[in-house]
Amino acid sequence: MTDMQIKAWIRANERFEGRSDGNGLYLSYREKAASPTWRFRYKLAGMSRVMQLGSYSELSLAKAREIAKELAARVALGYDVAAEKQDRKAAAVARREEEKNAIKMIDLANMYFERMILGRWKHPDIVRRRIDKDIAPHLGKMKVEDVKPRHIDEMLQAIVKRGAPSIANDTLRWTRRMFDFAIKRHMIEINPASAFDLNDAGGKELARERWLTRDEIRKLFIAMPLAKGFSVENDLSIRLLLLLCCRKMELCAARWEEFDLDNQVWHLPGERSKTGAPIDIPLPALAIEWLKRLKELAGPSKWVLPARKMQHRMIPHIHEGTLGTALGKVKPHMPDVPPFTIHDLRRTARTHLAELGIDPVVAERCLNHKIKGVEGIYNRHDYFNERQEALNRWANLLDQLEKGENYNVTPIKRPRQKIANS
Repeated sequence: MTDMQIKAWIRANERFEGRSDGNGLYLSYREKAASPTWRFRYKLAGMSRVMQLGSYSELSLAKAREIAKELAARVALGYDVAAEKQDRKAAAVARREEEKNAIKMIDLANMYFERMILGRWKHPDIVRRRIDKDIAPHLGKMKVEDVKPRHIDEMLQAIVKRGAPSIANDTLRWTRRMFDFAIKRHMIEINPASAFDLNDAGGKELARERWLTRDEIRKLFIAMPLAKGFSVENDLSIRLLLLLCCRKMELCAARWEEFDLDNQVWHLPGERSKTGAPIDIPLPALAIEWLKRLKELAGPSKWVLPARKMQHRMIPHIHEGTLGTALGKVKPHMPDVPPFTIHDLRRTARTHLAELGIDPVVAERCLNHKIKGVEGIYNRHDYFNERQEALNRWANLLDQLEKGENYNVTPIKRPRQKIANS
């Protein structure tokens, strides 16, 4: 048999069941076949067997002869080459099916988020961010059972190298919980993150002490309008966080229905408060002014700070990391000011309230901290009027700082009342 002869058969559309080339190799060109097909015929234990090798368009005569020679050698050694091919095909199908049904790390993370976080956590977007920014990029495409401790270590070290040790610690905590979740549901038997502790991630987290001095606050007010890409909404949000002493997500997820601007009060509901109890936050005139500007910018949205990017619309308000990212654009305009975070603004407010002579209990309630000890148990007074006076004085100081006026405000001096123990 020659290639010229085969091509002549194809041109003439000459059909046949089988024409032998020797050594078990033959060519078949059946009716309705698009191309002739190579087959290998052999006998094993007295029984005739046939296996298909491929079409003439895929295998040349020379290649078909080479394959037939190799198969004949294996048959001579007692191997059933047709059965082996079927086994390989079945194994390939099984592997494809296994890959199709395999649970990837991103599937586990999403399952954990939907079943254990949504509806249980006040701020599920915090966990969502760790999944989207850290876990998914490093482990997301891997099958759950393929994740090894070295992969966990590589993920944690990548986070530490970008200068985010506390995020590395959080990512380790959530990753470990996800694998525990998988063990309970018989997806895996061993947690690859179980041997890691904080020393393998960001290390022990020390309490932060950073707060901004009066001069640093003034520099912040000057720098924010200068920062490229730093929106008016970001500027007003940071000012409100500083003035109202509230937590970041309490403001980021706030709805306009919570604010009574006419009566100058923010009714923060218990389900959005870290303490779990509602609180009325007095609004100084300066806060009312800033909120009205945000109202104009928000348009018809029911959110004080609506989401700004389409990809974040699954969370209707701004993302929990938005203000921190925006603050990074301001820092180059404050070269002589040590680094600080959004959360440091609460510490800044608390420090200056003390400097203004505000009673410690009132100052703590301004930050919506529970009163500790026996006093907290028996004293149910919410200090609204006292907090209103304190925040008005704090607003006055901030206003003076921005205007560059003399900001040596005289502290309030008043005796601390004692609360009976019974």
